[in-house]
Formats: sequence, C-alpha cells, structure tokens
Amino acid sequence: MLTFNKDYFALAVLFFFIEILIAFFIHDTFIRPYFGDILVVILMYSFLKSFFKFPVLNVALFVLIISFTVEFLQFLNIVEKLSLEKSQILKTVLGTSFSWIDLLTYIAGITIIIVIEKYYLKKELTFTSKP
Repeated sequence: MLTFNKDYFALAVLFFFIEILIAFFIHDTFIRPYFGDILVVILMYSFLKSFFKFPVLNVALFVLIISFTVEFLQFLNIVEKLSLEKSQILKTVLGTSFSWIDLLTYIAGITIIIVIEKYYLKKELTFTSKP
C-alpha cells in the first residue's frame, strides 16, 4: 500500500504553505481559527494520501481521529503538563486551547474531502481492509 502520489503531495505542500502564511500573517477571528482548522485536516489527508494508497474513508477517518485526539490533548492542557510552553512550534502544532467548535471545523474539513473525492474526482469511498 506504500506509494507516491505527486498530486496529493503537491496539494499537501500547497496547504502547508497556506497554513504557514495563516499562522504568521493572519490574526483575525475567522480565517486563522476556523478556516485554518479546516485546511489542516485537508493538509493531513493530502499528506497521507501522498504515501499510502488506502481508501478515502479510511484515511479521512484516521485524520479525523488524529484531529480529535490533538483537540482532546488541548483539553488536558498537555503543553503545560509536559512543560512545553517555551516551544512556539509545539504550541502552534499541538495548540493550547480546547474548543468544541474546532471539532466541528475538523468535521467540515473531512466533509469537504469526501465531497471532492466522491463527486469531483469520482473516487470510491468504501471502507476496506483489503488491498
């Protein structure tokens, strides 16, 4: 199942640079907190699909689980508990504040992925464990 898909990789790189631009230059109340969270799940999905040939729903669900886990770690104040407050990179990646709305933005991002994969790219969405 290991592969390299240049199209997904190009998307991952593009979304990574957009996320960097948002992190460094946008400090508003909509783009950074909401749109950025939607894009991060699309970035993670694209990155995983760059290297693994798994079905759409499998990867989408995995990304959603990772996103929810990171948000739950924010709820537990993991950055403070591990004394990582001085690391700006870890604070940015892990986040420092839990929000129920973030969970909805992750779901929105995954929904966008599924809609694009199914209706625009015409890919099969089924869960499967076989190659």
